[in-house]
Amino acid sequence: MQGAERTTRQRIADFLRAETAAAGRLAEEFEITTAAALSHVEHIARSLEGTDEQLLAAPPACRDCGFEGFDDLTNRPSRCPECKSENVTEPTFTVR
Repeated sequence: MQGAERTTRQRIADFLRAETAAAGRLAEEFEITTAAALSHVEHIARSLEGTDEQLLAAPPACRDCGFEGFDDLTNRPSRCPECKSENVTEPTFTVR
């Protein structure tokens, strides 16, 4: 199937098979919103169930204090609950 014939979700899954990316990068790459990118990522994770692949997520982390214990591993929190810094990384995703 050619790239133009594939859905955005299929193209995102192919992209995540080749490299690791945050939702913000996916949004830029595929010209969609970050919320739409996260929705696609969540659906890709469900569609991979029962296959030999899985969606791996690296959780967000605070760049200032190193805190990684965020409750929601797929969304970027606005600030760190430990040091209150707003310098928090986005979670990243890959398909392996």
